[in-house]
Amino acid sequence: MLLLLAILFAPAAMAQKKAKTSVAAAANQVNTANGVLEGTTGESGVRIFRGVPFAAPPVGELRWKEPQPVKNWQNVRPAKEFSPRAMQLAVFGDMGFRSNGMSEDCLYLNVWTPAKTGTERLPVLVYFYGGGFMAGDGSEPRYDGESMATKGIVAVTVNYRLGAFGFLAHPELTKESPHNASGNYGLLDQAAALRWVHENIAAFGGDPEKVTIAGESAGSFSVSAQMASPLSKDLINGAIAESGSMLALQPTVTLAQAEQEGLKLAKSLGANSLAELRAIPAQQLLEEAGKPGMPRFWPIVDGYFLPKSPTAIFEAGEQAHVPLLAGWNSEEMNYRYLLGQDEPTPENYAKAVQKQFAERATEVLKLYPATTKEEVIKSGTDLAGDLFIGYSTWKLLDAHSKSGESPVYRYMYSRPRPEMKPELGGATPGLAGGIVKDSGSSAPKAPPAQGAVHSAEIEYAMGNLSTNKVYNWQPEDYKVSEIMQGYFANFIKTGNPNGANLPKWPEAKAGNAVQVMHIDVNTRVEPEKDRARYLFLDKQAKK
Repeated sequence: MLLLLAILFAPAAMAQKKAKTSVAAAANQVNTANGVLEGTTGESGVRIFRGVPFAAPPVGELRWKEPQPVKNWQNVRPAKEFSPRAMQLAVFGDMGFRSNGMSEDCLYLNVWTPAKTGTERLPVLVYFYGGGFMAGDGSEPRYDGESMATKGIVAVTVNYRLGAFGFLAHPELTKESPHNASGNYGLLDQAAALRWVHENIAAFGGDPEKVTIAGESAGSFSVSAQMASPLSKDLINGAIAESGSMLALQPTVTLAQAEQEGLKLAKSLGANSLAELRAIPAQQLLEEAGKPGMPRFWPIVDGYFLPKSPTAIFEAGEQAHVPLLAGWNSEEMNYRYLLGQDEPTPENYAKAVQKQFAERATEVLKLYPATTKEEVIKSGTDLAGDLFIGYSTWKLLDAHSKSGESPVYRYMYSRPRPEMKPELGGATPGLAGGIVKDSGSSAPKAPPAQGAVHSAEIEYAMGNLSTNKVYNWQPEDYKVSEIMQGYFANFIKTGNPNGANLPKWPEAKAGNAVQVMHIDVNTRVEPEKDRARYLFLDKQAKK
């Protein structure tokens, strides 16, 4: 009898289970302009859509072309796994990927949304990864958007082409372009992703009129570039720049200069035409471009995406007039950047400054003084950090506060990372925030950090400390993360970082009374103390 009942009711039970599965799948489906996507649900209840195409694969004839539109699909497209990361060499020790391999076919983005109906109109964060425009990926756990999504934000990470694939210029590429431009394909990818967001994010419950872009290091440079470009500045409503901008000490390379660098790579590959260059296998191109002595492929003034230098655009007030939150870390670079392996003595420090600044050395030694070993370490670290990242971030803030007609908020992030977990077995910090995992590695190791190194703030700002298994996070770290993520979330929602249970953060208005939020265990506001340093470097940049 029981067997008979089981046989009779089995089809009904299976049908009920199938119906529940169908309902769950439907709840995770979104209808985009190109077709239906089906994502997953995270532990927090946030819906996640991974590996969403925002442009056609840039392969074959589309290598070194502007990103082209995605082709529509008919069936439901799974969006449950991260896409391949862009072509890149393993150059940074602090990067961990969840991507599905590596490929030229890399133009995908990822969406985390708390929205349930698609009608919520929530604020949107679009985050660009760092990595010197030669590495990085939207799948990295430190950029994961789930924590931000639990704050009522639709979070997006974007892949973009890197290195020679993303920034090579060449006379033949310029000639075939309808805009008489080449290079900057990685930045054009980012702009294409912003257009995709503008067209599709409402289906995920986001508000296309409330999009904040953010990024760290090369991602921060990207933020300033997107603010400056006429192609994208009208697609953003706020900007967060963590450590760096295109308004740098060194002039941005021109198209003509970049074309010569592209010819150098082509010659080294034996490619006598653009067709031959496009036919070279991706891995071969990647390895050749990464050899010592090869040019560094980087954003340029191409006459199209960037019609003139970013500094000129900002100083003319032609950038996106949106609220800006920006800052940098207290130890962006180490004094070894200046001294190499020389001992940190006042004599060696003075020699290094003299070598770099010549007749301006005396002035530099007044602004970055050092009469003891301790002062050499501090001033050398400050100077190295300013040359590397500090000045360009300051310049972005200063220029935007003068011409941007929008609020500007400036921070200094100072919380050092805690000790690495002892079970990692000999892993040590590397320069500029990297990690040297092999005790026998020849990769340069950093001296003990005195402050917050380059990239140290990312997990704190995005609420992702738990995703980083390297460090022995303490209660104080979670306190700092709660504060920093709170500021970021408020800014994304309102264009103002202030909110309940957070120290008051005043605007950093141009002039001699700029207020800086120092983010640490003791988060506090202090007046700007080092303006003279940046005014000096600003004169150097204009020479």
